[in-house]
Amino acid sequence: MKRRSFLMKSSAAAFGFQFVGSHVLRAAKGANTPNNKIRIAAIGCGGRGGANLGAMAGEDIVALCDVDDRRAAHSFKKFPKAKRFKDFRRMYDAMGDQIDAVLVATPDHTHAVQIMGAIGRGKHVYSEKPLAHSVAEVRTLTKAAKEKGVITQVGNQGHSSEHIRLFCEMIWAGAIGNVSEVHCGCDAFKNVYCQIDKQKALETEEHEVPEGLDWDLWLGPAADRAYNPAYLPFNWRGFSAFGSGCIGDWICHVLDPSFWALDLGMPTAITADTKGYDPKKHSDFYPKGTKITYEFPAKGERGPVKMVWYDGDYSIPQPDELAAEKRKVVGTGAVVIGDEGKIMHGSHGAGGCRIIPEAKMREFGRPDKKIPRVNGHQKDWLDSVRANKEAGSPFEYGGALSEIGLLGMIAIQRTWGSADSARTGLRLEWDAEKMKFTNDDEANKLVNPAYRTGWKL
Repeated sequence: MKRRSFLMKSSAAAFGFQFVGSHVLRAAKGANTPNNKIRIAAIGCGGRGGANLGAMAGEDIVALCDVDDRRAAHSFKKFPKAKRFKDFRRMYDAMGDQIDAVLVATPDHTHAVQIMGAIGRGKHVYSEKPLAHSVAEVRTLTKAAKEKGVITQVGNQGHSSEHIRLFCEMIWAGAIGNVSEVHCGCDAFKNVYCQIDKQKALETEEHEVPEGLDWDLWLGPAADRAYNPAYLPFNWRGFSAFGSGCIGDWICHVLDPSFWALDLGMPTAITADTKGYDPKKHSDFYPKGTKITYEFPAKGERGPVKMVWYDGDYSIPQPDELAAEKRKVVGTGAVVIGDEGKIMHGSHGAGGCRIIPEAKMREFGRPDKKIPRVNGHQKDWLDSVRANKEAGSPFEYGGALSEIGLLGMIAIQRTWGSADSARTGLRLEWDAEKMKFTNDDEANKLVNPAYRTGWKL
Protein backbone atom coordinates (compact mmCIF):
# COMPACT_ATOMS: atom_id res chain seq x y z
CA MET A 1 0.00 0.00 0.00
CA LYS A 2 1.38 3.41 -0.96
CA ARG A 3 1.40 5.87 1.94
CA ARG A 4 0.20 8.77 -0.22
CA SER A 5 -2.73 6.72 -1.53
CA PHE A 6 -3.67 5.66 1.98
CA LEU A 7 -3.50 9.19 3.38
CA MET A 8 -5.56 10.71 0.59
CA LYS A 9 -8.27 8.10 0.90
CA SER A 10 -8.29 8.02 4.69
CA SER A 11 -8.50 11.82 4.76
CA ALA A 12 -11.55 11.78 2.54
CA ALA A 13 -13.13 8.95 4.47
CA ALA A 14 -12.53 10.49 7.85
CA PHE A 15 -13.70 13.92 6.70
CA GLY A 16 -16.83 12.36 5.24
CA PHE A 17 -17.47 10.33 8.37
CA GLN A 18 -18.44 13.48 10.22
CA PHE A 19 -20.40 15.29 7.58
CA VAL A 20 -21.86 12.65 5.28
CA GLY A 21 -21.67 8.87 5.14
CA SER A 22 -23.88 7.09 7.66
CA HIS A 23 -25.35 10.30 9.03
CA VAL A 24 -26.17 12.53 6.07
CA LEU A 25 -27.60 15.99 6.43
CA ARG A 26 -31.31 15.96 7.08
CA ALA A 27 -34.05 18.48 7.76
CA ALA A 28 -34.70 19.31 11.40
CA LYS A 29 -38.31 19.06 12.48
CA GLY A 30 -39.46 22.16 14.29
CA ALA A 31 -36.20 24.06 13.76
CA ASN A 32 -36.21 27.78 14.44
CA THR A 33 -35.38 30.50 11.98
CA PRO A 34 -32.06 32.30 12.51
CA ASN A 35 -33.83 35.27 14.15
CA ASN A 36 -35.65 33.22 16.78
CA LYS A 37 -34.34 32.00 20.09
CA ILE A 38 -34.41 28.26 20.63
CA ARG A 39 -36.62 27.20 23.52
CA ILE A 40 -34.51 24.92 25.68
CA ALA A 41 -35.42 22.65 28.57
CA ALA A 42 -32.62 21.34 30.78
CA ILE A 43 -32.64 18.06 32.69
CA GLY A 44 -29.85 18.13 35.26
CA CYS A 45 -29.04 21.74 36.18
CA GLY A 46 -25.94 21.52 38.39
CA GLY A 47 -22.39 20.53 37.46
CA ARG A 48 -22.15 19.92 33.73
CA GLY A 49 -25.75 21.02 33.31
CA GLY A 50 -24.99 24.41 34.77
CA ALA A 51 -21.91 24.79 32.58
CA ASN A 52 -23.83 23.89 29.43
CA LEU A 53 -26.66 26.24 30.36
CA GLY A 54 -24.12 29.01 30.66
CA ALA A 55 -23.06 28.38 27.06
CA MET A 56 -26.71 28.39 25.97
CA ALA A 57 -27.84 31.36 28.05
CA GLY A 58 -28.52 33.47 24.96
CA GLU A 59 -31.38 31.16 24.05
CA ASP A 60 -34.78 30.98 25.75
CA ILE A 61 -34.36 28.67 28.76
CA VAL A 62 -37.99 27.74 29.34
CA ALA A 63 -37.75 24.82 31.79
CA LEU A 64 -35.35 23.46 34.38
CA CYS A 65 -35.70 19.90 35.68
CA ASP A 66 -33.61 18.49 38.52
CA VAL A 67 -34.30 15.89 41.20
CA ASP A 68 -32.11 17.81 43.67
CA ASP A 69 -33.07 21.39 44.53
CA ARG A 70 -29.67 21.97 46.12
CA ARG A 71 -27.75 21.19 42.94
CA ALA A 72 -30.14 23.20 40.79
CA ALA A 73 -30.18 26.29 43.02
CA HIS A 74 -27.65 28.26 40.97
CA SER A 75 -29.49 27.62 37.69
CA PHE A 76 -32.85 28.38 39.32
CA LYS A 77 -31.46 31.76 40.34
CA LYS A 78 -29.83 32.44 36.97
CA PHE A 79 -32.98 31.62 34.97
CA PRO A 80 -35.86 32.77 37.21
CA LYS A 81 -38.45 32.74 34.43
CA ALA A 82 -37.92 29.06 33.62
CA LYS A 83 -40.55 26.67 34.93
CA ARG A 84 -39.24 24.15 37.44
CA PHE A 85 -39.76 20.40 37.59
CA LYS A 86 -38.37 17.37 39.40
CA ASP A 87 -39.78 14.68 37.08
CA PHE A 88 -38.78 15.03 33.44
CA ARG A 89 -41.87 13.08 32.37
CA ARG A 90 -44.15 15.69 33.91
CA MET A 91 -42.13 18.42 32.24
CA TYR A 92 -42.62 16.83 28.84
CA ASP A 93 -46.35 16.38 29.45
CA ALA A 94 -46.82 19.94 30.69
CA MET A 95 -44.59 21.78 28.20
CA GLY A 96 -44.15 19.54 25.19
CA ASP A 97 -45.34 22.14 22.68
CA GLN A 98 -43.29 24.91 24.33
CA ILE A 99 -39.91 23.16 23.97
CA ASP A 100 -37.72 23.01 20.87
CA ALA A 101 -34.65 21.31 22.30
CA VAL A 102 -33.52 19.48 25.41
CA LEU A 103 -30.21 19.49 27.30
CA VAL A 104 -29.53 16.28 29.25
CA ALA A 105 -26.77 16.49 31.86
CA THR A 106 -27.71 13.95 34.51
CA PRO A 107 -25.88 10.83 35.79
CA ASP A 108 -25.21 8.34 33.00
CA HIS A 109 -27.80 5.78 34.06
CA THR A 110 -30.72 8.16 33.45
CA HIS A 111 -29.63 9.59 30.08
CA ALA A 112 -31.44 7.12 27.88
CA VAL A 113 -34.96 7.40 29.33
CA GLN A 114 -34.74 11.19 29.39
CA ILE A 115 -33.37 11.45 25.85
CA MET A 116 -35.91 9.00 24.44
CA GLY A 117 -38.70 11.11 25.92
CA ALA A 118 -37.35 14.11 24.02
CA ILE A 119 -36.77 12.29 20.74
CA GLY A 120 -40.25 10.77 20.86
CA ARG A 121 -41.66 14.30 20.92
CA GLY A 122 -39.45 15.46 18.07
CA LYS A 123 -37.11 17.58 20.20
CA HIS A 124 -33.48 18.20 19.39
CA VAL A 125 -31.07 16.89 22.02
CA TYR A 126 -27.70 17.85 23.47
CA SER A 127 -26.51 15.05 25.77
CA GLU A 128 -23.52 15.02 28.03
CA LYS A 129 -21.16 12.15 27.36
CA PRO A 130 -21.24 9.23 27.49
CA LEU A 131 -24.45 9.14 25.51
CA ALA A 132 -25.90 6.31 27.58
CA HIS A 133 -25.10 3.62 30.14
CA SER A 134 -25.34 0.48 27.99
CA VAL A 135 -24.55 -0.51 24.43
CA ALA A 136 -28.20 -1.32 23.74
CA GLU A 137 -29.27 2.13 24.95
CA VAL A 138 -26.76 3.81 22.64
CA ARG A 139 -28.01 1.86 19.64
CA THR A 140 -31.67 2.52 20.49
CA LEU A 141 -31.16 6.27 20.90
CA THR A 142 -29.09 6.54 17.73
CA LYS A 143 -31.73 4.74 15.69
CA ALA A 144 -34.59 6.76 17.16
CA ALA A 145 -32.86 10.10 16.56
CA LYS A 146 -32.18 9.18 12.94
CA GLU A 147 -35.77 8.11 12.37
CA LYS A 148 -37.15 11.30 13.93
CA GLY A 149 -34.70 13.54 12.09
CA VAL A 150 -33.77 15.55 15.19
CA ILE A 151 -30.47 17.40 15.55
CA THR A 152 -28.28 15.79 18.21
CA GLN A 153 -24.94 16.48 19.83
CA VAL A 154 -22.93 14.45 22.35
CA GLY A 155 -20.94 16.57 24.81
CA ASN A 156 -17.38 15.64 23.83
CA GLN A 157 -16.58 19.34 23.64
CA GLY A 158 -13.13 18.89 22.17
CA HIS A 159 -14.68 17.75 18.91
CA SER A 160 -15.37 21.39 18.11
CA SER A 161 -11.83 22.53 18.94
CA GLU A 162 -9.06 23.80 16.73
CA HIS A 163 -6.63 21.18 18.05
CA ILE A 164 -8.64 18.16 16.91
CA ARG A 165 -8.81 19.61 13.43
CA LEU A 166 -5.07 20.23 13.45
CA PHE A 167 -4.48 16.64 14.60
CA CYS A 168 -6.63 15.18 11.82
CA GLU A 169 -4.99 17.38 9.21
CA MET A 170 -1.54 16.33 10.44
CA ILE A 171 -2.46 12.65 10.19
CA TRP A 172 -3.99 13.08 6.75
CA ALA A 173 -0.95 15.05 5.54
CA GLY A 174 1.31 12.13 6.45
CA ALA A 175 3.01 13.65 9.49
CA ILE A 176 3.70 10.23 11.05
CA GLY A 177 2.87 7.86 8.19
CA ASN A 178 0.55 4.92 8.64
CA VAL A 179 -0.82 4.68 12.18
CA SER A 180 -0.83 1.26 13.85
CA GLU A 181 -1.19 2.03 17.58
CA VAL A 182 -2.99 4.50 19.83
CA HIS A 183 -2.19 4.64 23.55
CA CYS A 184 -4.60 6.84 25.48
CA GLY A 185 -5.86 7.25 29.02
CA CYS A 186 -6.69 9.41 32.01
CA ASP A 187 -5.01 9.88 35.37
CA ALA A 188 -7.61 12.27 36.83
CA PHE A 189 -9.90 11.78 39.84
CA LYS A 190 -8.50 8.37 40.85
CA ASN A 191 -10.36 8.48 44.18
CA VAL A 192 -13.62 9.16 42.37
CA TYR A 193 -13.45 6.37 39.85
CA CYS A 194 -12.47 3.70 42.37
CA GLN A 195 -14.85 3.62 45.35
CA ILE A 196 -14.05 0.10 46.59
CA ASP A 197 -12.81 1.42 49.94
CA LYS A 198 -16.37 2.55 50.71
CA GLN A 199 -17.91 -0.89 50.24
CA LYS A 200 -18.19 -1.80 53.93
CA ALA A 201 -19.65 1.55 54.92
CA LEU A 202 -22.22 1.37 52.13
CA GLU A 203 -23.33 -2.04 53.39
CA THR A 204 -23.75 -0.94 57.02
CA GLU A 205 -24.53 2.79 57.15
CA GLU A 206 -28.03 4.27 57.19
CA HIS A 207 -28.75 7.84 56.12
CA GLU A 208 -31.79 10.07 55.79
CA VAL A 209 -32.53 11.42 52.33
CA PRO A 210 -31.72 15.17 52.35
CA GLU A 211 -34.51 17.68 52.01
CA GLY A 212 -34.96 18.73 48.40
CA LEU A 213 -33.70 15.46 46.89
CA ASP A 214 -36.11 12.97 45.32
CA TRP A 215 -34.03 9.81 45.74
CA ASP A 216 -36.43 7.55 43.86
CA LEU A 217 -36.30 9.82 40.80
CA TRP A 218 -32.51 10.06 41.11
CA LEU A 219 -32.33 6.26 40.91
CA GLY A 220 -34.56 6.24 37.85
CA PRO A 221 -34.23 2.91 36.03
CA ALA A 222 -31.43 1.65 38.31
CA ALA A 223 -32.18 -1.08 40.85
CA ASP A 224 -33.59 0.18 44.13
CA ARG A 225 -31.10 0.83 46.93
CA ALA A 226 -30.87 2.99 50.04
CA TYR A 227 -29.63 6.56 49.81
CA ASN A 228 -26.03 7.22 50.81
CA PRO A 229 -24.18 10.54 50.51
CA ALA A 230 -21.24 8.62 49.03
CA TYR A 231 -23.10 8.48 45.72
CA LEU A 232 -23.61 12.15 44.99
CA PRO A 233 -23.19 14.78 43.80
CA PHE A 234 -20.03 13.69 41.91
CA ASN A 235 -18.91 10.25 43.06
CA TRP A 236 -21.68 8.31 41.29
CA ARG A 237 -19.19 8.09 38.42
CA GLY A 238 -17.31 5.41 40.35
CA PHE A 239 -20.32 3.10 40.82
CA SER A 240 -21.21 0.78 37.97
CA ALA A 241 -24.96 1.08 38.56
CA PHE A 242 -24.85 4.80 37.86
CA GLY A 243 -21.62 5.84 36.14
CA SER A 244 -19.33 4.51 33.44
CA GLY A 245 -16.03 4.70 35.29
CA CYS A 246 -12.99 6.59 34.12
CA ILE A 247 -13.09 5.01 30.67
CA GLY A 248 -16.73 5.96 30.09
CA ASP A 249 -16.13 9.52 31.22
CA TRP A 250 -12.93 10.21 29.34
CA ILE A 251 -12.61 8.03 26.26
CA CYS A 252 -15.00 10.34 24.41
CA HIS A 253 -12.42 13.09 24.96
CA VAL A 254 -9.05 11.40 24.44
CA LEU A 255 -9.89 8.85 21.73
CA ASP A 256 -11.97 11.30 19.69
CA PRO A 257 -9.02 12.61 17.61
CA SER A 258 -7.88 9.18 16.46
CA PHE A 259 -11.44 7.92 16.08
CA TRP A 260 -12.08 10.75 13.62
CA ALA A 261 -8.74 10.88 11.83
CA LEU A 262 -8.46 7.10 11.33
CA ASP A 263 -12.18 6.39 10.87
CA LEU A 264 -11.76 3.62 13.43
CA GLY A 265 -15.30 2.31 13.58
CA MET A 266 -15.98 -0.50 16.05
CA PRO A 267 -13.42 -2.90 17.54
CA THR A 268 -13.62 -6.63 16.93
CA ALA A 269 -11.90 -7.67 20.17
CA ILE A 270 -11.44 -6.22 23.67
CA THR A 271 -9.26 -7.50 26.54
CA ALA A 272 -9.05 -5.96 30.01
CA ASP A 273 -6.33 -6.03 32.64
CA THR A 274 -7.22 -4.71 36.09
CA LYS A 275 -5.62 -4.03 39.48
CA GLY A 276 -7.21 -4.37 42.90
CA TYR A 277 -10.45 -5.78 41.56
CA ASP A 278 -12.54 -8.95 41.66
CA PRO A 279 -15.84 -8.76 39.71
CA LYS A 280 -17.41 -11.32 42.03
CA LYS A 281 -16.80 -9.04 45.01
CA HIS A 282 -16.60 -5.61 43.45
CA SER A 283 -19.11 -5.57 40.59
CA ASP A 284 -20.70 -2.40 41.98
CA PHE A 285 -17.38 -0.57 41.61
CA TYR A 286 -14.51 0.07 39.20
CA PRO A 287 -10.90 -1.10 39.59
CA LYS A 288 -7.93 0.76 41.04
CA GLY A 289 -6.47 0.60 37.57
CA THR A 290 -7.47 -0.65 34.14
CA LYS A 291 -5.57 -1.38 30.96
CA ILE A 292 -7.89 -2.30 28.12
CA THR A 293 -6.69 -3.38 24.70
CA TYR A 294 -8.94 -2.90 21.67
CA GLU A 295 -8.36 -4.38 18.26
CA PHE A 296 -9.71 -2.40 15.31
CA PRO A 297 -9.67 -4.20 11.97
CA ALA A 298 -8.20 -2.87 8.74
CA LYS A 299 -10.59 -0.54 6.96
CA GLY A 300 -10.33 0.56 3.36
CA GLU A 301 -6.61 0.89 2.72
CA ARG A 302 -5.81 1.54 6.39
CA GLY A 303 -4.20 -1.32 8.27
CA PRO A 304 -5.39 -2.68 11.62
CA VAL A 305 -5.03 -0.45 14.68
CA LYS A 306 -4.40 -1.46 18.28
CA MET A 307 -5.75 0.97 20.87
CA VAL A 308 -4.80 0.61 24.53
CA TRP A 309 -6.60 2.47 27.32
CA TYR A 310 -4.93 3.25 30.69
CA ASP A 311 -6.35 4.65 33.92
CA GLY A 312 -5.76 4.59 37.68
CA ASP A 313 -2.63 2.57 38.49
CA TYR A 314 -1.87 2.10 34.79
CA SER A 315 -0.21 4.92 32.84
CA ILE A 316 0.37 5.76 29.19
CA PRO A 317 3.89 4.53 28.27
CA GLN A 318 6.43 7.32 27.84
CA PRO A 319 7.99 7.48 24.35
CA ASP A 320 11.77 7.13 24.35
CA GLU A 321 12.09 10.25 22.20
CA LEU A 322 10.91 12.45 25.09
CA ALA A 323 13.62 11.39 27.55
CA ALA A 324 16.33 13.42 25.86
CA GLU A 325 14.05 16.47 25.86
CA LYS A 326 13.18 15.99 29.54
CA ARG A 327 9.51 15.99 28.69
CA LYS A 328 6.67 13.61 29.51
CA VAL A 329 3.35 12.68 27.99
CA VAL A 330 0.50 14.26 29.93
CA GLY A 331 -1.42 11.83 32.13
CA THR A 332 -4.71 12.47 30.34
CA GLY A 333 -4.25 12.29 26.60
CA ALA A 334 -2.71 10.00 24.01
CA VAL A 335 0.36 8.88 22.08
CA VAL A 336 -0.34 7.94 18.47
CA ILE A 337 2.26 5.78 16.74
CA GLY A 338 2.86 5.65 13.00
CA ASP A 339 5.56 4.02 10.90
CA GLU A 340 7.22 7.41 10.39
CA GLY A 341 6.84 9.04 13.78
CA LYS A 342 4.61 9.74 16.77
CA ILE A 343 2.19 12.43 17.94
CA MET A 344 1.27 13.14 21.54
CA HIS A 345 -1.69 15.21 22.68
CA GLY A 346 -3.81 16.07 25.68
CA SER A 347 -7.52 15.79 26.30
CA HIS A 348 -10.63 17.52 24.93
CA GLY A 349 -9.80 17.44 21.26
CA ALA A 350 -6.07 16.72 21.11
CA GLY A 351 -5.09 19.71 23.19
CA GLY A 352 -1.45 20.64 22.66
CA CYS A 353 -0.87 18.05 19.93
CA ARG A 354 2.79 17.83 18.92
CA ILE A 355 4.88 15.59 16.73
CA ILE A 356 7.72 14.09 18.73
CA PRO A 357 10.59 14.76 18.86
CA GLU A 358 10.08 18.53 18.83
CA ALA A 359 12.59 18.99 16.02
CA LYS A 360 10.31 17.01 13.71
CA MET A 361 7.36 19.18 14.72
CA ARG A 362 9.23 22.33 13.73
CA GLU A 363 10.32 20.72 10.48
CA PHE A 364 6.81 19.60 9.53
CA GLY A 365 5.06 22.88 10.29
CA ARG A 366 1.29 23.28 10.06
CA PRO A 367 -0.71 21.36 7.45
CA ASP A 368 -3.29 22.93 5.14
CA LYS A 369 -6.70 23.37 6.72
CA LYS A 370 -9.19 20.81 5.40
CA ILE A 371 -11.97 20.89 8.01
CA PRO A 372 -14.41 23.76 8.59
CA ARG A 373 -13.93 25.49 11.95
CA VAL A 374 -16.75 26.07 14.46
CA ASN A 375 -17.16 28.42 17.40
CA GLY A 376 -17.69 26.10 20.35
CA HIS A 377 -19.48 22.82 20.87
CA GLN A 378 -22.77 24.05 22.27
CA LYS A 379 -22.92 26.81 19.69
CA ASP A 380 -22.25 24.30 16.94
CA TRP A 381 -25.36 22.40 18.07
CA LEU A 382 -27.48 25.55 18.35
CA ASP A 383 -26.33 26.77 14.93
CA SER A 384 -27.09 23.34 13.49
CA VAL A 385 -30.62 23.39 14.90
CA ARG A 386 -31.24 26.75 13.27
CA ALA A 387 -29.70 25.73 9.95
CA ASN A 388 -31.37 22.31 9.77
CA LYS A 389 -27.99 20.63 9.42
CA GLU A 390 -26.06 17.97 11.27
CA ALA A 391 -23.95 18.97 14.26
CA GLY A 392 -20.34 17.88 14.62
CA SER A 393 -20.80 15.02 17.08
CA PRO A 394 -24.30 13.60 16.52
CA PHE A 395 -25.44 10.40 18.17
CA GLU A 396 -24.09 8.34 15.26
CA TYR A 397 -20.61 9.66 16.04
CA GLY A 398 -20.59 10.48 19.75
CA GLY A 399 -22.67 7.38 20.48
CA ALA A 400 -20.11 5.19 18.74
CA LEU A 401 -17.36 6.69 20.89
CA SER A 402 -19.52 6.05 23.96
CA GLU A 403 -20.05 2.45 22.87
CA ILE A 404 -16.30 1.82 22.77
CA GLY A 405 -16.08 2.89 26.42
CA LEU A 406 -19.08 0.78 27.37
CA LEU A 407 -17.48 -2.28 25.76
CA GLY A 408 -14.48 -1.65 27.98
CA MET A 409 -16.77 -1.59 31.02
CA ILE A 410 -18.02 -5.03 30.06
CA ALA A 411 -14.48 -6.34 29.57
CA ILE A 412 -13.62 -5.20 33.12
CA GLN A 413 -16.35 -7.49 34.45
CA ARG A 414 -14.86 -10.48 32.61
CA THR A 415 -11.47 -10.54 34.34
CA TRP A 416 -10.34 -13.10 36.89
CA GLY A 417 -7.55 -13.89 39.33
CA SER A 418 -6.66 -12.55 42.77
CA ALA A 419 -8.04 -9.12 43.65
CA ASP A 420 -4.66 -8.37 45.22
CA SER A 421 -2.76 -8.75 41.98
CA ALA A 422 -3.07 -7.79 38.34
CA ARG A 423 -5.82 -9.68 36.52
CA THR A 424 -6.20 -10.47 32.85
CA GLY A 425 -9.58 -11.06 31.29
CA LEU A 426 -11.03 -13.00 28.43
CA ARG A 427 -10.38 -11.68 24.94
CA LEU A 428 -13.94 -10.74 24.08
CA GLU A 429 -14.78 -11.01 20.39
CA TRP A 430 -17.33 -8.37 19.37
CA ASP A 431 -19.70 -8.53 16.40
CA ALA A 432 -20.83 -4.92 16.13
CA GLU A 433 -23.41 -5.59 13.42
CA LYS A 434 -25.18 -8.23 15.51
CA MET A 435 -24.46 -6.33 18.76
CA LYS A 436 -23.18 -9.40 20.55
CA PHE A 437 -20.03 -11.10 21.78
CA THR A 438 -19.45 -14.27 19.81
CA ASN A 439 -17.46 -16.10 22.49
CA ASP A 440 -18.95 -15.17 25.87
CA ASP A 441 -22.60 -15.44 26.90
CA GLU A 442 -21.92 -13.83 30.28
CA ALA A 443 -20.63 -10.69 28.60
CA ASN A 444 -23.72 -10.57 26.42
CA LYS A 445 -25.88 -10.24 29.52
CA LEU A 446 -24.23 -6.86 30.12
CA VAL A 447 -25.00 -5.47 26.67
CA ASN A 448 -28.63 -4.74 27.55
CA PRO A 449 -29.17 -4.88 31.34
CA ALA A 450 -32.73 -4.76 32.62
CA TYR A 451 -34.42 -1.71 34.13
CA ARG A 452 -36.21 -1.88 37.45
CA THR A 453 -39.99 -2.32 37.38
CA GLY A 454 -41.86 0.74 36.22
CA TRP A 455 -39.18 1.98 33.80
CA LYS A 456 -38.74 1.28 30.11
CA LEU A 457 -36.97 2.79 27.14
